[in-house]
This record gives sequence, C-alpha cells and structure tokens, in this order.
Amino acid sequence: MLIRIDPSRPAPLHEQIDAGVRRAIAAGEVADGERLPSARELAAALDVNVHTVLRAYGELRDDGLIELRRGRGAVVRAGDAQRRRLAVAERARELVAFARRQGVSDGEVVELVKEAQC
Repeated sequence: MLIRIDPSRPAPLHEQIDAGVRRAIAAGEVADGERLPSARELAAALDVNVHTVLRAYGELRDDGLIELRRGRGAVVRAGDAQRRRLAVAERARELVAFARRQGVSDGEVVELVKEAQC
C-alpha cells in the first residue's frame, strides 16, 4: 500500500492519509482482515506526527473501514459493499475535480449525473 502526501496541498495531512487508505481499500490493494502499518510506522514513513496518522485512522474507524486494536494496530474491515462504494466515491471525486478544471460548476455536474441515469 502506497500513500503519498503533499504538504503544499491545502488539504490537511490527516485527510490526505485518510484518502490514501480509502483509495487502497477501494482498489483492493489491502484485503479485509489485512493489517495496516502501525501509526508509528506510517508516521515515520511519511515524516509526519504520529497524532496525524492516528487522526486519519480514527476517521477510518468511525466510518467502519478499519478496526483499531490495542497492541495489534489497524485492521481493514471493509466488506465488498463498502469497497464498491469507496471505488464509486473515488470516481465521483475524480469527476468533480475534472469538471472544476473544465469550468463546470458542481450544480451542473449534479445535473449531468442525473441526466446520465436515463
């Protein structure tokens, strides 16, 4: 699992870590039951504070994607339905980013998606 962060981006580091783990789960890079790096290991690898990683892991736990176990670290708990939803959410984020680069408003994107349902 490869997570990249960019301190120059406006998104907070914990959100970038959270998004990286979500992408890895959605892509199937990490399987249900697989152990993620410990907060200390990931913090050292990314050169961030351990509390930054713990905040990201906490949000993932709150969303039911991972389970935090004392002494065992973070374990992925994303079933197939969650994995599919994450994959669609990732594509939606890509669509919104692409639309914004093209000068299309968020409201127009919503309308285009509604039209595509026909």
